Amino acid sequence: MKNIDQQILQYLGNPDYKPMKSNLLAGRLKVRKKEMPKFRKALERLIATGIVHEGKKGRLRAKTKEGTMEGIMKRTGSGAGYVIPLDAIAGDRTNDVYISHRDVSDAHTGDEVLVQYLSRRRSGGQRSGKVKEVLVRATNSFVGTYYEEDSRGYVKVDGKTLTEPVSVGDPGAKGVQPGDKVVIEMLRFPMPYRPGEAVLVKALGPKGAPGVDELSIIHEFGLPQEFPDDVLEEASLQAEQFDETVPKDRTDLTKETIVTIDPVDARDFDDAISLKKNSKGHWVLGVHIADVAHFVPSGTLLDTEAKSRGTSIYLPGRVIPMLPEVISNGLASLQKGKVRYTKTVYIEMTAEGVPVHTEFVNSAIKVTQRFAYEEVMPIVKAPDIFKSKEVSLKVRKLLKDMYSLAMTLRKRRFASGALELSLPEVKLEFDKDNRVTGAHEADHDESHQMIEEFMLAANVAVAREFSDRDIVFLRRAHGEPDYRKLKLFSEFIKALGYEIENFQSKTDLQELLFKAQGAPAERAISFALLRSFKQAEYVATKMGHYALSEDDYCHFTSPIRRYPDLTIHRIFNEIVSEKTKKPGLGTAETTRLGVVCSNLERRAQSAERELTTIKLLTYMQEHIGEEMEVVITGVEQFGLFCRGIELPAEGMIHISTLDSQEFFDYEQSTFSLVGRRRGRRYQLGNHIQVKIVSVDIDRRELSFCLTEEEQQKGE
Repeated sequence: MKNIDQQILQYLGNPDYKPMKSNLLAGRLKVRKKEMPKFRKALERLIATGIVHEGKKGRLRAKTKEGTMEGIMKRTGSGAGYVIPLDAIAGDRTNDVYISHRDVSDAHTGDEVLVQYLSRRRSGGQRSGKVKEVLVRATNSFVGTYYEEDSRGYVKVDGKTLTEPVSVGDPGAKGVQPGDKVVIEMLRFPMPYRPGEAVLVKALGPKGAPGVDELSIIHEFGLPQEFPDDVLEEASLQAEQFDETVPKDRTDLTKETIVTIDPVDARDFDDAISLKKNSKGHWVLGVHIADVAHFVPSGTLLDTEAKSRGTSIYLPGRVIPMLPEVISNGLASLQKGKVRYTKTVYIEMTAEGVPVHTEFVNSAIKVTQRFAYEEVMPIVKAPDIFKSKEVSLKVRKLLKDMYSLAMTLRKRRFASGALELSLPEVKLEFDKDNRVTGAHEADHDESHQMIEEFMLAANVAVAREFSDRDIVFLRRAHGEPDYRKLKLFSEFIKALGYEIENFQSKTDLQELLFKAQGAPAERAISFALLRSFKQAEYVATKMGHYALSEDDYCHFTSPIRRYPDLTIHRIFNEIVSEKTKKPGLGTAETTRLGVVCSNLERRAQSAERELTTIKLLTYMQEHIGEEMEVVITGVEQFGLFCRGIELPAEGMIHISTLDSQEFFDYEQSTFSLVGRRRGRRYQLGNHIQVKIVSVDIDRRELSFCLTEEEQQKGE
């Protein structure tokens, strides 16, 4: 294949070219199989020199012209928007380009766009621009509420960025009724002076009906649902071939004392633990992880499906698994009393928790006992109370030793500069009919910390071993935060009455977090620090993990629910078998896989968060008019953001409702709204009593106002 660089550039420079991924480009250029290595090298060279740009979704384009930039559009409720440059530091908004509502064209939130800079600037010097072209649509599918007007069907799209209704033609298509939640496919995106047009694809059911909220999120985020029949058949074949005999090529650990500790409602058990002392008096920690790679060979239909899903998705009340349940909840799951195949990492440590040796083993185990997190600490603290056949002496000793070692490892981690942010997960409470009855912040006690420490130790041990062997693998990376963002954070906490000697010191940051524990401003400080950080991601190159203070880190311990872990297990296999001189994939392929897995992880997190919000708002709708205690988590010129103390619902108090007889000024230096007449101050971290005023589920909004008693405090 001659002049491959020129052929690529010529094709990308065609006026009718639409951004596409490398495999499709190779097909369009008629690249033969034997020429693919040369094609990939040429493409990597062009990307590395900046002549060709690879977008976040892997689509390729020629370098942009001078006076233009590429980025991701974020629309606001006013119709205007901002474009975040593709190469922006995560969370850094200093180079965002403002797009007025007249200049957004038909671009919408999440779209990758080409922007032409304009000569005008906003007050403060921010650059303005105009959307020249939508390069890649974030999605063409939307979910909304159907209604009819003047013998026409319309859909009000959920969220705040598509503010105008979208026409879907004649009423009654697909048997839809007014008030139904529906899925639409956009035919023509709305523009400032032109309405949008769509086709109704699916009616999900009446708004508020059981299960419709879940279906709405599944379609809004394009989540996978049922597994294809051929994938299920392949999984069933794996089940037929499996028996509980221990193969000769596996180390038999079925007589060892091994336990699992998981949430009480867990169904897939990834990890199990053993712990002993050797003749040197050193700890030998055994981390035994479900051997998913045995059941999901590379290149199979199961593998392709798992890669396309990337992760299991834990929606409130439902799990969308990465693998069929016969594997995730059966063959691979480390169930008590059953022979299961595992990847075992043995880590030898001194009494002080310093690792001195690591060993990889393909093994077979039989879990001795399964525990829920809530059951562990009572046994650790008072083992004699549990003297019975239910918890044997060996198991009680194991749990006590696990606790001792885990706390040693935890102390060492923080001494080495690791950070821990306290942002508890919101857990919904359901009745027998799957209706929300409340919510609470999930506990994270010492039993959780035990397992967390052992999983971290295994992930670090595997990553270090791979790195020492110069293997290219999918690393879990967390880049160092931007200096400017940390400086702003230090100014933020100073306004709250906290000082930090060196805001770039992880030790000083962790000391601050310890000081803030239990204080009214704890959540605000943790959240502000988290926003100062970059997002963790999967990468092929050595970047390190800032929050964990580790140079080498990967995800190894959850292959049932995360595809990156499965790729690590395959390299593990190659090392143990010694059949491959250079295990792993190449840098380019690993990089592409990292981008895909990072995006799928974020999609899952967004969907989980969004459905939790919808279900919690639905519950709050039944309690309008009731009073509750909240903490102020954010202060802006237009009002206060608050979060419930007992019920962790988040909402806003608009400034106009604070006091009709008062005018409030925004005091940025203290993050407060201060009344001019009586001096009443509402500051970040204050606890106040509020009344639930209104709920807008489609816009994901909860509105509060002060109670009469709270208002009278300022008089």
